[in-house]
Amino acid sequence: MKNTLLLALGLCWNTAALAQTAAFSTLRGQALTAYHNKQYRESAQRYEEGFRVKAAQPAAGDFYNAACSWALAGDATKAFQNLDRATEAGWDDVTHLKTDSDLTALHADKRWEPMLRKLEARVAQAEAKLNQPLKRELAEILESDQGLRRQIAPTQEKYGPKSPQMDSLWRQMQRADARNLPRVTAIIDQYGWPGNSLVGRSGSLAAFLVIQHSDLATMQKYLPQMRQAAAKGEMAKQNLALVEDRVLTFQDKPQLYGSQLHTNQATGKMEFFPIADEAHVDERRASVGLEPLADYAKNFGLDYRPAPKQP
Repeated sequence: MKNTLLLALGLCWNTAALAQTAAFSTLRGQALTAYHNKQYRESAQRYEEGFRVKAAQPAAGDFYNAACSWALAGDATKAFQNLDRATEAGWDDVTHLKTDSDLTALHADKRWEPMLRKLEARVAQAEAKLNQPLKRELAEILESDQGLRRQIAPTQEKYGPKSPQMDSLWRQMQRADARNLPRVTAIIDQYGWPGNSLVGRSGSLAAFLVIQHSDLATMQKYLPQMRQAAAKGEMAKQNLALVEDRVLTFQDKPQLYGSQLHTNQATGKMEFFPIADEAHVDERRASVGLEPLADYAKNFGLDYRPAPKQP
């Protein structure tokens, strides 16, 4: 835990700062829960409370999510205010913004096109500073990694999880992973972690996915670089959390963030790998920008009940 060092440097200031950071994480978690419960105004208000916390360090995605909640709550002015905040903080996913159904109500507003032009201009300016050949290579790797994985759900639904079609798809993914891994490790060994400022967020995402889909030894080798990249804002903290959990589960240790699941062979149903200090898992998840575990569990058809906190 890095808090030990911070407290040694200055107990009073850091205790207050850590408490405020925890307050922001809690409010962000509440905002995400309200969003999943379709309580959009409540979600937006919790985001705004979080942004006012003195030591808060909201990311571009936090402002973007607040904009979505405000848009769904029917407050276009506050939605555009938060989209501007997101742009200033580095939001760069123009395609997602254009196609996000949460923002559909804003498209007819006269502020939509100027906001979009401003975002596109800022992204173009940032893109000019990236390593374009490396970014293109990682974009190809990203599609290779995710293209096959997008076929998992429809293939399972149509043919079943133990069908020859699924076996064929798993083998294709294994071959793709085997091709992608040496390409990505060569990039990391030459450039260091390919972070946002070098290849953009999608490039950094591609590197993360390939390392996450590798073996334990490879993940352990590059985990220190990924931690440094996340600390510097060069990699999403949410993605680092997934790797941290995967390394722990590969070692048969309890995970920290509850991101890893497996199929119970006896019941045939999905379930979480063991979680350390499960009563406080949502606090850890909120600290890296992940939604509460109960909401995450819904993606897998699970009705998760948080573990009770000890008095």
